[in-house]
Amino acid sequence: MHQKPKAILYAFLAAVFYAINIPISKILLQYVGPTTMAALLYLGAGIGIGILSRINKNDYVNTEPLSKKDLPYVIGMIVLDIAAPIFLMLGIRYGSSANASLLGNFEIVATTLIALFLFKEAVSSRLWMAIGFISLASILLSFEGMDSFQFSYGSLLVLAATICWGFENNCTRNISSKNTYEIVILKGIFSGLGALVIAFLQREMIPDIQYILLALLLGFVAYGLSIFLYIRAQNVLGAAKTSAYYAVAPFIGSFLSFLLLKEQLSWIYLIALGIMIIGSILVVVDTLVTQHEHIHTHTFIHTHDGSTHAHTISHSHKHHHYIHDDEHTHTHSISELMDINHS
Repeated sequence: MHQKPKAILYAFLAAVFYAINIPISKILLQYVGPTTMAALLYLGAGIGIGILSRINKNDYVNTEPLSKKDLPYVIGMIVLDIAAPIFLMLGIRYGSSANASLLGNFEIVATTLIALFLFKEAVSSRLWMAIGFISLASILLSFEGMDSFQFSYGSLLVLAATICWGFENNCTRNISSKNTYEIVILKGIFSGLGALVIAFLQREMIPDIQYILLALLLGFVAYGLSIFLYIRAQNVLGAAKTSAYYAVAPFIGSFLSFLLLKEQLSWIYLIALGIMIIGSILVVVDTLVTQHEHIHTHTFIHTHDGSTHAHTISHSHKHHHYIHDDEHTHTHSISELMDINHS
């Protein structure tokens, strides 16, 4: 399988695994405190991927390990992964699970803007349009109603989580070529322990063992496997484009919310859903087709008036690369052939 299609498959599966997080967490939050829940989710990810690394020893050994120069990104990743799930669990507890699922798409906006301004990743006009649609939908979902003119605290907490994850995605991007097992194990164990310390300081009650085990299992699937596949995809596609495939997760999460939690559809939600779908389509299309400019030089030799002439023609133009095809063709216009230098 070619590298890019495989990376896209990984990104899509990462989104699907993550989608189950919010509706199932909403149910478990009836029995587990939000900070404890955040801790168990990441601990489940770290422990589960740790076990997986022992099963796939060859894959673990044949990957470049983390080094001292990666430490700032590792610390940033861990700190942000302590804060983000706590914000998310609080947002789910105080708000709608369906809204929280859709608001997860704001992570695309946060990741893309941070990738642009801090790490200088290219952002196309199509992706800017997608950011506009997703941002508008996020504002609508955060708005409690025309009469109150108040924002939902639950929605704002979810948005805070997506911003943290936007920064975290870009920290992880800089180490995504390294050992994926090490990254997820460090992320899971240390972020989980950090959140657990905060839960103890807040004196949250220790949940029953069956809920601890369920939260750990959910963490392994929704965080561990999801993060593992996300990092593998990110190493090929980049932070902005990999996060684009998380556009699938909110719609799956919303569907599960209605199915499992019987949440009602409001008219604001339906409008936001339509806008979010447009933004998500633009994001996915942008990942499939990227525009960039190349400069080509061609030399033509011809004869007239009894002498031989060589013309060197330089031109630049934009063309499309489709990720399922490593080859491309060029079509030149007359204007591209006007920059002629006689030798």
